[in-house]
Parts: sequence; C-alpha cells; structure tokens
Amino acid sequence: MRILGINALFHDPAAALVVDGRTVAAAEEERFSRRKHGKRPVPFSAWELPEKAAAWCLEQAGLRPEDLDAVAYSFDPALARPAASMGLDDPWDHLRLTYAREAPGFLRTALPGLDPDAVRFVPHHMAHAASSALAAPGADTSSVLVLDGRGEATSHLAARRVGDRLEPLHGQELPHSLGLVYEELTEHLGFLRSSDEYKVMALASYGTPRMLDELRRYVYATGDGGFHATGVPWAELCPRCAPARHGHRRTPISRRVPRRVWRRRCWTWCAGCTGAPMTGC
Repeated sequence: MRILGINALFHDPAAALVVDGRTVAAAEEERFSRRKHGKRPVPFSAWELPEKAAAWCLEQAGLRPEDLDAVAYSFDPALARPAASMGLDDPWDHLRLTYAREAPGFLRTALPGLDPDAVRFVPHHMAHAASSALAAPGADTSSVLVLDGRGEATSHLAARRVGDRLEPLHGQELPHSLGLVYEELTEHLGFLRSSDEYKVMALASYGTPRMLDELRRYVYATGDGGFHATGVPWAELCPRCAPARHGHRRTPISRRVPRRVWRRRCWTWCAGCTGAPMTGC
C-alpha cells in the first residue's frame, strides 16, 4: 500500500510517503521553496500545495503519481462549518473551504498522472493524532492528545489508540482554542499570527507570570476533557505602548504558564478515560 500524505490548508505545507506502513520519505515545502513556513498563513494561500515536497517523496521511493493507492489530505471540508457560526472572526474562511473541496483537482495538476479519486479527506486532528500515536514505538495502546489552533470545527482532540486504530473521545468545539488565544497574543504583540508564535515563546523566558490570575478568568479547564479559551481582552491586559517601553514583556510568560497547566489537565482527563500512557501532538 502506497499512501502520500498532504498537509496544505493552513500553514507549513508538507508531504510524507508511507509504503506498507513504513514512512519512507517526508519533507516540508519550505526546504525546497526557501520560503519560511512554506507560504503566508492566510486564506488566500490555502490553495498552495507542497508540490516540490511531494515530488521529492515520490522520487525517493522511485514512484510515480499513478503508482499511489491513496492520497491523504489533512482536512475534511464536509466536517467544517462557516466561521461566523463557530464564533470566529475570519470573513475569508470560505476560501479555505472552497480550496479544500477542490484539492483533488489541484493535486492532479500538481502531480500529473494522479487519479483525483485516490484523494481521501482526513479529519485534521485525526491526522495530527496519527502522525504522533501511530509513529510512537511500543505504544499499541495509548492515550492521545492534540492541542491545536483549529481544525474543521474543533481545536483539540482526546483519543485512544488501540493497535492501528484511533478512537476519538472528545473534541473541544470552536471558538474555544488554546492555539488561537496564543495566535491573538502573537498578533497583539506585533508579530505575524500563525507564524511567529515561536518568537513569543522565546520572549517568555525573559518575563515573570505576573498576569496569571487575570488569564485564568478567560482560559480554564472545564472538567469534561475540554476547556474555555476565548475572549481574552489583550488590549486591556496589555495596552500597546511606545517602542522604548517594555509593558508587553510580562505577558508571554503569563500565557505559557497556564497553558502548561491546562495541557496537563487535558492529559490527566484523557489518560483517566483510557487507562493508557500518553502520546501527544
């Protein structure tokens, strides 16, 4: 069985080739295009595919597009809902859904010879979970936790792995999202959201968690495997200031400390449901 995996819709487009259950090649598009993160993290770029990465993966295995048994695309537009109905302020999100639906045709153009009927839509967070849990050595039975910005309609997945199958247990409905809260903070601090979060994490090491109690009012575990994470008034907690001042410096570490706490609570809930050790993504 020859399966090509494609991640493309949001950011960091990449491809991976699995042959008979073994990963034989994997690469991000940025390694070939030399564009950081592969493309801009905006709806208008959702059509862009990891063409060079996919071609490289096939070349490594000596395969052609027509040799593939399936292509797994890491988003299922059938599970998605309009952004406004999920409480998200993303007026161009419908472009993502349109591009996702047309992905089989785009892939046929990018990989001449590919049968578009071979393309299978995979729920976004199940793809995340599989990339971690199914690759974990000696973990035929395990708990699986995915904490993300967003997928089709959720931001998180708690699941159980048994053998080569993943059983979903709980998914946190949008707009509640630890990842989107972090993206909002990144943008508020003047960085590019869904791209520069690693810079904010690095800056956090220079701060102290002075605003932890304030953040706990807006982001907290709900006890059912999910969480509340939306509506953080960053402009009030951390007003923009002149470049010479350092009023923003304390916020990132305050954001990181509770995130670790909430992540641990999600892990505890998931492991309690499955009675198995954790793998995460």
